[in-house]
Amino acid sequence: MQDSTPKEQAGKPQQGGFFSNLMFNIVIPVFILTKFSGESALGPAWSIVVALAFPIAYGLWEMRITGKVNGFSILGVVSVLLTGGISLLQLDPKYIAIKEAAIPGIIGLVVLISQKSHRSVVKMLIFNDKIIQIERVYSALKDHGNESEFEKKMTVVTYLVASSFFLSSFLNYVLAKVVLKSPPGTTEFSAELGQMTALSYPVIVVPSMIVLVGALWFLLSQLKKLTKLPLDDLMVDTGKK
Repeated sequence: MQDSTPKEQAGKPQQGGFFSNLMFNIVIPVFILTKFSGESALGPAWSIVVALAFPIAYGLWEMRITGKVNGFSILGVVSVLLTGGISLLQLDPKYIAIKEAAIPGIIGLVVLISQKSHRSVVKMLIFNDKIIQIERVYSALKDHGNESEFEKKMTVVTYLVASSFFLSSFLNYVLAKVVLKSPPGTTEFSAELGQMTALSYPVIVVPSMIVLVGALWFLLSQLKKLTKLPLDDLMVDTGKK
């Protein structure tokens, strides 16, 4: 069974994009917990409350739009509760390292599991109508009898995207083990969390983005080959409108 056709998908309510999911459900809450959990700011308890507001509000908004529960919002709530709980309970920093590794690791598993569904993370991330002219691609694939071959290439892309999150998981764990040395609940620990967040961009995001860009390049090169169309005819013209 193939996924829904582009025309069927066009009539469905639009859910949030992958990066907006990541921003509201993971990045912003973690930033609040690391920068505003000190006694001179929100404090440990209120920083958790404010951080929780973002994934909960985003999840409720998307549920109202699509009528479905947002798995990323649930993941965001769990992440906030774990980070805040470990700090409040003053548990060993190793649990933060495990949590930091678990979140991207879980996303990587979701990428693999969602491969055959109409809510495929890969299709949300790089094979979507904001980047690629989906309807033209499917039409050209059908004309050349390359639909099954395309699905095989999408499987390769899925593994590449999942590998970027597994790489992030490994790097998250190593970074947390190296940076977090002070007991949770202390000012020093909050400062180390902030330092870890700042370092995560060059240490984690850059290598992961390189893998994602590689996956996009591979997808586009295969689409060009299978559809017999030039890249200009495959890509969405962002200059329009």
